[in-house]
Amino acid sequence: MSGIKALVGLSFSGAVGLTFLLLGCALQQYGVYWPMFVLFFYILSPVPGIIAVRLSESHGDSSSNSFKELAYFFTTGIVVSAFGLPIVLARNSTIAWGACGLVMTGNIVIFLTIFGFFAVFGSGDELSWDEF
Repeated sequence: MSGIKALVGLSFSGAVGLTFLLLGCALQQYGVYWPMFVLFFYILSPVPGIIAVRLSESHGDSSSNSFKELAYFFTTGIVVSAFGLPIVLARNSTIAWGACGLVMTGNIVIFLTIFGFFAVFGSGDELSWDEF
């Protein structure tokens, strides 16, 4: 039952993060949809970690897992790019600074949601995605 509660909580926080992103795009004083390109970063951020877990399982465990370290590096680059895109757009006067703030708030909430999902369902101990 706690898995259902965690999933509902993560869904709610994801909806809140996407609401901030949409507010940064669709409010009348902003009205520019360029920040929606941040959605690509949301989709790409878990991919290196998933690939590294699969590769490390097939190659066995070692004391220093280079696959996971490389995945952390690529994931960090993706997350930093997601925070950098609205700043670059705001500095170029493509979007307003208020829209940049809303998109940054949405980024924080969405990336914490993604991290929370993998923290709750990625451990594989007592609570896993296979239960659903």
